Amino acid sequence: MAKWRIIGIMTGNSMDAIDMVLSEFDGEKIRDICNYSEPYSSTQKEMMNGLRRRVCENKMTAAKLLKDALFMNAHWQYVEGVANAVNKMCEKFGLQKKQIDAIGFHGKTLDHNPPSMAAYNGEPPFTTQMGSAQLLANLTGIPVVGDFRSALLMNGYEGAPLAGPHNAHIAKTEGDGCYFNAGNTSNLAWIKDGATQICWDAGPFNEYVDSWIRLYKNEAMDTDGAYGKKGRLMPDLLQKLFDVGRAYYELLPPKSGDPAYYHTNEIFAQICAEYSNPQTDERLFCNVMRTLEIFAGYIAAYALGQTPKHIELTPNIVLFGGGWHNPVALKAFKECLSGKAAFILPEHQAHFATLAARWPQRPNVKYSDLGAFMEARLFADLARYYLEQKSWPLPELQGKQLILGNARFPFAGQVDDFLSQAARGWQK
Repeated sequence: MAKWRIIGIMTGNSMDAIDMVLSEFDGEKIRDICNYSEPYSSTQKEMMNGLRRRVCENKMTAAKLLKDALFMNAHWQYVEGVANAVNKMCEKFGLQKKQIDAIGFHGKTLDHNPPSMAAYNGEPPFTTQMGSAQLLANLTGIPVVGDFRSALLMNGYEGAPLAGPHNAHIAKTEGDGCYFNAGNTSNLAWIKDGATQICWDAGPFNEYVDSWIRLYKNEAMDTDGAYGKKGRLMPDLLQKLFDVGRAYYELLPPKSGDPAYYHTNEIFAQICAEYSNPQTDERLFCNVMRTLEIFAGYIAAYALGQTPKHIELTPNIVLFGGGWHNPVALKAFKECLSGKAAFILPEHQAHFATLAARWPQRPNVKYSDLGAFMEARLFADLARYYLEQKSWPLPELQGKQLILGNARFPFAGQVDDFLSQAARGWQK
């Protein structure tokens, strides 16, 4: 069986950093050799978040984006930044590039409309990620495998989350159960007997919290929940948060999410219109922060309650992703699992009571030792499956063979893959 050394790269919606891990895959064994993170500057975050908003609000197709000077400039800066980070990691750890088989590169998601949401909004499915694998291969001298979602979307599948099968690989160490990631969007996968039963995106986790603190404090995150701990829950805001994203939250799994579904700007505008100015009212700022953090844990637990009835809720819940380091959100999540949290909305009392009754024993919530770079390692794992020409075993494929991704090699072709193949307008 082949042994592979692959760099996995994650640049998530939160735009905190370029996270990378070099992993060795030897049959069933997975070993991380080294990892590296390159933080984004506030200017880079603003540029990328501004591009994303413009793409979503203007419903920009691939054809329009490829003629857009702002997009092309942002694309170049983004890929060059990723390449620089790879080169720095190689230099720091003395890595010989000839001994690295590939880079697994997801790219940056600008817009996403999977079949589950397309059925709701009437627009044909698409998924728009930017990031040229060819350019990254040229700048690093390492083969790159990317564009993992397009084949799924173009064949009628959700395209996200992709983590389930990698969670199943990790489960050989951590055991069966629910694997729950908390990044910008949270997602979960139920694993049994080494296979993924179901996986789906739950909803916003860091999206509201990080956006709020960047807007009014120019900080990257609420470290250790410092602001949230000072605040008090605003029950009316908790209700508004659910109402604004209700169409997505109540949609039954499997489903894949996107920050556009959470209407961040809309909800923040409502807060500013109905309350005092958060820039001058520190108490209001902290109250909103606490409510946003509680909502992150709340909607994650709400999603668990949507687990189909044929799946047994085993008590093992494995957490990974930076969002869980927020103690306010984590506590809210655990309290909701019991069905007795004081802040549960009246309309959800029965939902959470049913969830609590389904546990065969008290849930065992724990962190994974492999969790810190789980998302980056996921893309290394996906690249491995591409190199072996194996279908990624997502439950939605139901055993069908579908190879995910495309490979590019250094200076072996034109830089013409700026966008994912299934970007908006791909049907034309």
